[in-house]
Amino acid sequence: MPALTLRELLALDPVRAAEPELLTGEAALDRPVRWVHSSEVYEGANFLDGGELLLTNGFGLTDADEEVRRRYVRELAARGATGLAVEIGRALPAMPPEVTDEARRLGLPLLALRRVVPFVRITEAANRAIVARGLSGRTVARPWGDDHTAALLADLADGQALNQPEVEARAALAGFHPGPGARLIGVSVHGTRDVGTVDRAARTLGGAVLRAAFPGDMLALVAVLPGPGAKTGRDPVRAVQDAFRTAAAPGLTVAVGHAVDAGSGWLRWSETLRAARTTLELALTVPPPEPNAPQGPLVTSSRALALERELTRGGVDANHDRLTRLVQHTLGPLLAWEAAHPSDLVRTLEVHLRNGCSPTRTATLLHIGRQSLYQRLERIESLLGLEIDDPDLLGELLTAACAWRVVRGTGAGAGLGLGAGGLRTVA
Repeated sequence: MPALTLRELLALDPVRAAEPELLTGEAALDRPVRWVHSSEVYEGANFLDGGELLLTNGFGLTDADEEVRRRYVRELAARGATGLAVEIGRALPAMPPEVTDEARRLGLPLLALRRVVPFVRITEAANRAIVARGLSGRTVARPWGDDHTAALLADLADGQALNQPEVEARAALAGFHPGPGARLIGVSVHGTRDVGTVDRAARTLGGAVLRAAFPGDMLALVAVLPGPGAKTGRDPVRAVQDAFRTAAAPGLTVAVGHAVDAGSGWLRWSETLRAARTTLELALTVPPPEPNAPQGPLVTSSRALALERELTRGGVDANHDRLTRLVQHTLGPLLAWEAAHPSDLVRTLEVHLRNGCSPTRTATLLHIGRQSLYQRLERIESLLGLEIDDPDLLGELLTAACAWRVVRGTGAGAGLGLGAGGLRTVA
C-alpha cells in the first residue's frame, strides 16, 4: 500500500479545521509524507531526515531578515522536507513574500494555515494515519497481519530501532493510553494464548493494558496508576505479581519486568518487555530457588531472578566455564559431600541466604523442622570451614549457590556431577 501523501493528509479533519491554503507546490501534492513535526525555530531543518511536513507558527521568522527567511526555506528543501505549513494570524499577519518566492522557486509545497488549531492535534491525527497506512503496507512481512498491537509489542520486545513520536502514535492507534504518572511493567506469560488472563489482571490494577498473543508466549505492557485511590499499594511490581497470581490459571508461568515511567520513552518500554521475556525463559529453564506453591501459577519477576539474569548474560554456553569454576571454588566441599551422601545442602544454603538467614522462614519453605535445619547449617559450616551468616561472605555464597542451580537446571553441570538435562541457551 503506498504511503500517505500530502494531498491525503490535507483531507484530515484537524488539518482542514486549520483552513490550509496552498500557496506553492501544487505539482508536489502527491509526495509521500513520512512524518509531521512542529518547530518554532528557524533552524528547524536540522532535525529533519527527509519526507516530513513541518508545522510552524512563524515566531522564529518574525524578526528574521529576508535572507534568513530565504535560507530557511532552502534548508528545508535541501533536507528533503515534503512541505512547510505556517500559521498566519498570531506571529505573522501574512506570509512573508520572500518565503513564498523561495518555496515557489524550489517547488516546495507551502501552506498558509488561516485558523489556529493546536499543532498537537494535527500531528497526532496525521502521524496516527501515517502509522496506520505504514502498518497496513507491512502485513505480508508480519506474521501477525494487521494486528497493530502485536506489531508494536514485537518491535519493542525485539529492540527494533524506533522513535518516540512513532511509538506514541502506534500506541494511540492501538488504544493504549497509560495516563499521566502511570508506571508501565512488561509481562510475559507462558502456557496459554487466552488474553483474558492479562485482561483480568489489568482490571484488578485499574490501568490500561497493551497485550497480544505470540507463538511462544503472551506479551503485555500493563499500566499501574498512581495516587491514593489506586489499588496498587506502594510497589507496582508486587502489585502486578499479585494480580496475576489471582488471574492466572494453575500451570501458567508469568514473568514480570521492572517498573518504568510511562513518559520515560520507548527505550524504557522496550527494556521492561525484554526483561520480562528473558525472565520467562529463565523461569522455564532454571529450577526455582524455593519450592513452588502446589496450586496456582508460577509468578516471578526480573528482580527475583536478577542474579540468574546476570550470571547468564550472553548465554549459558558462553558462561559455562566461568560458572563451573565459581561453583567449584566456593562450594566444592559441599558438592563432594552431596555426591557421596543423599542431602540437600546447597539448596538449603541458598534458600537460607535468600531469606535473610531466618531459620523460621527457611524451615517453612523447605518443609523441615527447625532442628533439622540447624543440623544442615552446622554441616554446611563444618564442610566449608566458615560461618554462613558472615556479612562478608553472603554475596559470594549466594552467587555460587545460584550458579550451581543455573548450571544444574540447564544441563550444563555434568562436569560438576550435578546430573544432566536438555541444554537451553538463555540470552
